[in-house]
Amino acid sequence: MVTIANAHVDLIHDTVLDYYGKRLATCSSDKTIKIFEIEGESHKLVETLVGHEGPVWRVDWAHPKFGTILASCSYDGKVLIWKEENGKWQQIAVHAVHSASVNSVQWAPHEYGALLLAASSDGKVSIVEFKENGTTSPILIDAHAIGVNSACWAPATVEDNNGNPKQLRRFVTGGADNLVKIWKYDSETQTYTIEDTLEGHSDWVRDVAWSPSILMRSYIASVSQDRTCIIWTQENNKGPWKKTLLQQDKYPDVLWRASWSLSGNILAISGGDNKVTLWKENLAGTWESAGEVQ
Repeated sequence: MVTIANAHVDLIHDTVLDYYGKRLATCSSDKTIKIFEIEGESHKLVETLVGHEGPVWRVDWAHPKFGTILASCSYDGKVLIWKEENGKWQQIAVHAVHSASVNSVQWAPHEYGALLLAASSDGKVSIVEFKENGTTSPILIDAHAIGVNSACWAPATVEDNNGNPKQLRRFVTGGADNLVKIWKYDSETQTYTIEDTLEGHSDWVRDVAWSPSILMRSYIASVSQDRTCIIWTQENNKGPWKKTLLQQDKYPDVLWRASWSLSGNILAISGGDNKVTLWKENLAGTWESAGEVQ
């Protein structure tokens, strides 16, 4: 296990490994992003990115087919796009359509292109495409009236009734209105429309995570200020979403983040008690503990 001490001078809000697991990006309330090279048990700080004017909440690596590109979002209301070429990092774009803190940012599955999803406290989500000659006009959606805390893409490929792969461009959002919402792309209007509104939490939804595995069943985890995690499942990418509490007892503190393993079968939950708990679904369809990360 690689341990990085004293990486930032303030709280660290997100840490993300790149596609190959060779580079780690971290971001902090100190307004900076740091890039580390990971080699076995060792690590080396290679760059500190400065550009945000407030705490940086999240970072996300683009797929390597687009180059070495990182997106970051901040309390300052901006999304910044960073690119490394020939060992040098530079800021290549600013996405500044939101009027309040941008709380989450995520690149779409690479099959869709360099498409970025951002969620903001102004109640809106935005989707913008980055091309060689600049950016497309962003799609802006009123998602949650009081604010959007998190947004996450669905995996790109799903199977139709005949078992053939097809693309169904969807994402999920979690808001300060205690709701989880599913959005689907409408090719006729070229925007995203609401497909489902999921009710189950009694306080702010802090994070939503769509399992990346491409199965006949879709899984979404939502975690909340109400100290619960809900697993939402949908069969064959159509029909109603079924709600299952991850555990019957409430967690000891607020839950902040949910994250699936790349294979989609292990769920990690982190909260205000400074613990990360791991969970997996058994053959009976119930969720059981798979360990804890201290």
